[in-house]
Amino acid sequence: MASLKELRNRIASVKATQKITKAMQMVAAAKLKRAQEAAEAARPYAERMGAVLANIADAVSGNDAPPLMAGTGKDDTHLLVVCTAERGLCGGFNSQIVKKAREHIRTLQRDGKTVKVLCVGKKGFDALRRDYSDLIVDRVDLREVKKIGFDNAHGIARQVIGMFEKGEFDICTLFYSEFHSVMSQVPTAQQIIPAAVPSEEAGEGSEAVYEYEPDAASILADLIPRNIAVQIFRALLENAAGEMGAKMTAMDSATRNAGEMIDKLSITYNRQRQAQITKELIEIISGAEAL
Repeated sequence: MASLKELRNRIASVKATQKITKAMQMVAAAKLKRAQEAAEAARPYAERMGAVLANIADAVSGNDAPPLMAGTGKDDTHLLVVCTAERGLCGGFNSQIVKKAREHIRTLQRDGKTVKVLCVGKKGFDALRRDYSDLIVDRVDLREVKKIGFDNAHGIARQVIGMFEKGEFDICTLFYSEFHSVMSQVPTAQQIIPAAVPSEEAGEGSEAVYEYEPDAASILADLIPRNIAVQIFRALLENAAGEMGAKMTAMDSATRNAGEMIDKLSITYNRQRQAQITKELIEIISGAEAL
């Protein structure tokens, strides 16, 4: 059984940990509001970009479509862009994204496809390199970035497009966690190359007649790379909001667990202290009777 000094030290240690987790929860709550506003503001732009893309794509025949939309005509090599957080202490946020990416990798490998992985974020890289280190082609480090900007997403998009132009893959899929609420972040897989155009959106815009200047294919050639950067930017913002929501929930749970542990340790300490006092009293009384 632990001594009274050991119990006192442990109680003091847990109290210090509780203060840290409480502070981290408050910081995450403060950052969550800004991150959530940024993610929600990016959604309409990304969705509208998809609608515009669908509208223009509807006017382009298959032969005139740019490669980023038409693809290579094959699906032999897949690139997975896995976006996770740079730091932990946010519950199962990172592990859920990695789990979805692992399932996709296993499915592709069962079908005999070649898989390549581009990791955005330290935690995804650390988790995937244990089993798939040979599949990871590069890692994007955002630890020094204080605030996610479009330039960060644009850099990743340029790298992905450059790999596609070199013929290093046929299909690119983006993995991230879509923010729904503080308690709910949904891992999402989105194909960005070839550009997936929703048919229902194309159908909505097909009633009007548009004239394109320059031609629609030239507009698409400029619009699709921007759309890839926009979708990656949205994924980074969704991840930032999801990370803060998950961290807030995890730190709240850790604070409550620390409180429960302090209560249990305090009860054990008081019981052991009372037993020691009782033992000393018995020894004093026994000594007095012996005299």
